[in-house]
Amino acid sequence: MVPTLDAEDDNPQPAENVKDGGEFRPPLQQWITQWNPYQVDGTYGDAVEIMGYVEAKIFRSDAKGVFHPVPEYLISARVTSTAPQTVTYKLNPKAHWSDGKPIGYQDFKAVWQASNGKDPAYNPADSSGYEQISSVEQGADPTEVKVVFAEPYADWQNLFNPLLPASGLATPDAFNQSWVEKIPVWGGPFKPGVLDKTAQTITLVPNPDWWGPKPKLDRITYRVLATPAITQAFLNNEVDFASAGTAAAYGQLKEAKDGVIRTGTPWDEVHISFGGNGPLAEQPVRQALGRALDRAALIKIANQGVPVQFKPLGNHLFMTNQTGYQDNSGSWATFDPAAAKQLLEQAGWRDGGNGVRTKGGVPLDLHYVVSDGSAQTQLDLAAAVQAMLQQIGVKLTVDKVASKEYFTKYINQGRFDLASWRNTGSFPLSKGVANFRAPQGDNVFGNFSKLSTPEIDTLLRKAAGTIDPVEAAKLYNQADAKIWELGHTVELYQRPSIVAVRKGLANYGAGSLADTDITKVGWQK
Repeated sequence: MVPTLDAEDDNPQPAENVKDGGEFRPPLQQWITQWNPYQVDGTYGDAVEIMGYVEAKIFRSDAKGVFHPVPEYLISARVTSTAPQTVTYKLNPKAHWSDGKPIGYQDFKAVWQASNGKDPAYNPADSSGYEQISSVEQGADPTEVKVVFAEPYADWQNLFNPLLPASGLATPDAFNQSWVEKIPVWGGPFKPGVLDKTAQTITLVPNPDWWGPKPKLDRITYRVLATPAITQAFLNNEVDFASAGTAAAYGQLKEAKDGVIRTGTPWDEVHISFGGNGPLAEQPVRQALGRALDRAALIKIANQGVPVQFKPLGNHLFMTNQTGYQDNSGSWATFDPAAAKQLLEQAGWRDGGNGVRTKGGVPLDLHYVVSDGSAQTQLDLAAAVQAMLQQIGVKLTVDKVASKEYFTKYINQGRFDLASWRNTGSFPLSKGVANFRAPQGDNVFGNFSKLSTPEIDTLLRKAAGTIDPVEAAKLYNQADAKIWELGHTVELYQRPSIVAVRKGLANYGAGSLADTDITKVGWQK
């Protein structure tokens, strides 16, 4: 059976259909050293997810990427003033930490002071949003928190989430060191059980002081395994979850005893980026390349051996399943070799007689940089691009470079004419802005081709500061249409999540934009 690609596939079940008790055994790809998700070394995805189960996850997003307050922590949270932007949080008075302290404004204040980038002794992972805040104070009573912004910040619901206790953040030493190899204080539905570095296992058990709905599971046992070993561990019934996203893994896992394949649509995209140097400094040349690429044929190559249809992507900022998504690619990504040739002719690139165009005696000779660790599919993709560009008189050489230098020496330095890679988790929207904003001095943010315009920059900055999500989406889409016109990046497809899970696992599976409610995860009756 070929699974269908939906927004998410996690076997949703109401509480009465889920057994009380039982163990869930997910794999981990690396041992977790730094547990503080606000610290620069604490951003490993699985660690951040686990911290959302043991700490105060104050907002959860749904499958469309819309944030909702979690009632165990927040009675309400809303923008109560726009000049200046003020967010008022009403806390659930039952919410408290494992040391008995109630959750309050001092926890919000500690996260802000550690993450706003003002004190160099703290090593924060990301100051976005926190650097826009001017004050964090108690409101009318100890259950109210007022956060005032110096400049508007639309994605305020992404901040303080999960919330950590002030006691673990209040000094640079506590922030940087007190979460290494341990979780000193907790305040979620689960609490840390045993962190066994020798056995490479991490156990979570229900928090006996939890004031919300009782978790269904008795325990969650994580086991650290190398990626290739995860497939075998699933087949041996040692773990209950494994990625099936490659042709090889899917081939083995699709027939697994007691296994089921689930697919979802997370924020995960694959694209071809253009550099900004040499002939590609000219916008019409980049636009011609966009018209010369047959995206449908390239997606077909990437899709081989995987049973889910990859969706073409028409937006640089929104995924297809995100509220506000629209296809802005227009004619810029429509396969039309005749139009591509015309653009090159108009830009002065004439047929040089040997199949390669020239201008002022310089041949139109470009380089596609690939990692030598690339899967065969990526090499096939590069070869197909090479053949397509040859049809319009562009010579394209595929350069294989050492995988450990691919990003550090080539992509991050802008040393490529064409290159393809993935962006993941650029959600909420303001996280994707860095990929297209104008560089400042040596800081290119995520914009490795260094291509930008003042108009795109203004639209993106305005969008990130627009509180109304409908108005913000309009601005993001206006910026996206201009990014297509700029000839910055040709989006190919949204990459699905394809996983194998143990039969009967409820409310967990292939991710989308939604957060997991760990209290509901368990085994179907």
